[in-house]
Amino acid sequence: MVGYDPGVRGDKLTTGEVVQAGSAAGMVTRAIISPLDVLKIRFQLQIEQVSVRCRQARYQGLWQATQRIFSEEGVQAFWKGHVPAQLLSICFGAVQFASFECLTEFVHKATPYNSRTAGVHFVCGGLAACSATVACQPLDTLRTRFAAQGEPKVYRNLRHAVSTMYRSEGALTFYRGLTPTMIAVFPYAGMQFFFYNIFKKVYLWILRRDAHTTDNFGNLVSGSCAGVISKTLTYPFDLFKKRLQVGGFEEARTHFGKVRSYQGLADCVLSIAQEEGLQGFFKGLSPSLLKAAVSTGCTFFCYELFCNILFGLRRRTEPKEQSGGGTRDV
Repeated sequence: MVGYDPGVRGDKLTTGEVVQAGSAAGMVTRAIISPLDVLKIRFQLQIEQVSVRCRQARYQGLWQATQRIFSEEGVQAFWKGHVPAQLLSICFGAVQFASFECLTEFVHKATPYNSRTAGVHFVCGGLAACSATVACQPLDTLRTRFAAQGEPKVYRNLRHAVSTMYRSEGALTFYRGLTPTMIAVFPYAGMQFFFYNIFKKVYLWILRRDAHTTDNFGNLVSGSCAGVISKTLTYPFDLFKKRLQVGGFEEARTHFGKVRSYQGLADCVLSIAQEEGLQGFFKGLSPSLLKAAVSTGCTFFCYELFCNILFGLRRRTEPKEQSGGGTRDV
């Protein structure tokens, strides 16, 4: 159901319904993965090596970091920045899936390519994510700032964060890290849709089921596998983005350990390579892969689930409308 399917006759979701399904999928997924996202961001922003052998490091591993954050900041710390993160997920899910559905339909009708192939899903998925990224980047920057701050808090709430950042750093600060984000998001999202397409076809082939069969477990498994592979291949760019997004926020992070300020993407890459080594590009990979498996799996699972729910609700209302003397072309 993800993407335009020329083989389906009759009912098709409207753009508004796709937006609803994408938004709901983003909202549910964000609520589940928020603790993993906070852990990932803390690891990514730490200059010291994330290892039990590095005693001066504030965070040395998943379990140690979880215990420390819980003891120092409380359970609510795992949902720091949840409001901007939820707004980000709802907005991103809506724009991404609506764009993807429109792009795959356009490709099928305006080009000789089949909209159900993995290659088309890669290109359309990447372009859809780029459009969603431009629309939602300010929310991503806010989410990162909230997740990165410790105690005492620099920003009291979302309104305070927006006004403070705008006054002290200017409007462009909300687009910090956009360059590495755009570089990474096209292949990352493209590979998500690409591998989801492949894994779902393989899953249905193994079980000898029809391509239009509804299988929520298969959607979850296919999405999780797609997420892990995509995240592994594009992870360093996510780290660069996070380092750049907290630029100008160094004072609030001094109690976490060493703090660095970068003059741009190239300076960020070179500085990390020189000071932290190759492993520095993959700090926070463990919680990130766990998060990718859960988030991508849940996103595709929830999106297809909500699409099916919307189809079911439509079919329930159609007989009533038709019995009233009118018909509707869906």
